[in-house]
Amino acid sequence: MKILISAYSCEPGKGSEPGVGWNVVREVAKYHEVWVLTRPDESGEIIEAELARNPVPNLHFVYFTLPIWGSGWRWGQSGAMQIHYYLWQIQAYFVARRLHREINFDLIHHVTFVKYSNPSFLSLLPVPFVWGPVGGGESAPRKFWRDFSSRAKVYETMRSVVRWLGEHDPFVHMTAKNSAIVSATTEDTAKRLYRMGVSHVQVLPAIGLATEDIEFLTKYEIPGSSPVRFISIGRLLHWKGFHLGLRAFAKADITNAEYWILGDGAELNQLQTLAQDLGIAQKVKFWGNLPREETLAKLGECHVLVHPSLHDSGGLVCMEAMAAARPVICLDLGGPAIQVTEETGFKIPAVDPDQTVQDLAEAMVRLAEDSELRIRMGKTGQSRVRQLFHWEVMGRSLDQLYKEIVARHHQLPEPMKPHSNESDVAELQQTQN
Repeated sequence: MKILISAYSCEPGKGSEPGVGWNVVREVAKYHEVWVLTRPDESGEIIEAELARNPVPNLHFVYFTLPIWGSGWRWGQSGAMQIHYYLWQIQAYFVARRLHREINFDLIHHVTFVKYSNPSFLSLLPVPFVWGPVGGGESAPRKFWRDFSSRAKVYETMRSVVRWLGEHDPFVHMTAKNSAIVSATTEDTAKRLYRMGVSHVQVLPAIGLATEDIEFLTKYEIPGSSPVRFISIGRLLHWKGFHLGLRAFAKADITNAEYWILGDGAELNQLQTLAQDLGIAQKVKFWGNLPREETLAKLGECHVLVHPSLHDSGGLVCMEAMAAARPVICLDLGGPAIQVTEETGFKIPAVDPDQTVQDLAEAMVRLAEDSELRIRMGKTGQSRVRQLFHWEVMGRSLDQLYKEIVARHHQLPEPMKPHSNESDVAELQQTQN
């Protein structure tokens, strides 16, 4: 089939959103002829270099960016990036409409950004449309805000406001209405989509691991039992919850144990001060922001991943830890709650900070004292990744989904798109002008 994929963020060798875009299009191209809408800035040269090294005959990239704005706005400018993304989606419609006249696509799939509160105007085209998995519906439980700085509270408030605006955007409702299928990365996002009137939502992870990543991670043997090392990896932001991990490690008071924290961000100084105040500074190592291979090597030197994130749509590091046969301690929130089971780690209920810290500490103690439990959970997690979170497995599932949707579309006596699309297009053209 001829598939059009919208991937605003798409780059080989990356995690998070760019990795989702790249791995989805690469896997789908194993089964179908694929055209990808993406941006030339930041990733175009990298994509072309990768395709020169490892050609994918069925994969075609269509690069474009806003004619005035261009590529001047980067990832660090979050608010500007969101505006750029919205306007880029409008332009994507007109690029895709022209391509559809030439190519006659069988199906369109919006892949990145993985955000439920922004529309995809490609859903206006008279082609079966797949939306997601989309995320972003997760929130830090209100009781945990007591530990946030004023700046962090403003961030969380503005995040909620932006989501509310998106949920009331008629074009977001149009996207949901015109989708042949809607999938969400977490139960929280699914609930928000249901409240917007979506009748059925599949909960699926948007992220996965490629064969080469899994093979690389499985090479790390379990280190000796002393000292027991816990590790947290990620941006040092308030909502990542690393302050909870430090408090739990102090409460656990485990003899001959270390806690490694990898990453950089706005909370670094506060976390270092907290470690001092808790009296555990000698047992905590802040490694900073390391290249990917060095980061994974540090993971290989540790026994347990601690991932106390308060709102995470994905949580790729949890998959990486499981692939490396390391048990995971996470909160029972967001994407990690979908990935981790009681057989592969501990999912801690996030009722309030004190209870959460206590439960995190108890999980740390259990895993520190029971090496057999660590090994058993690690092996089960490794198997779970291969069965469910391998990009090749996810690619086969997408292939089957596409075939079912297109077959159902051709069985319908009338086109799937509602007649109101003409007015939507007119409004969209006015916005473009």
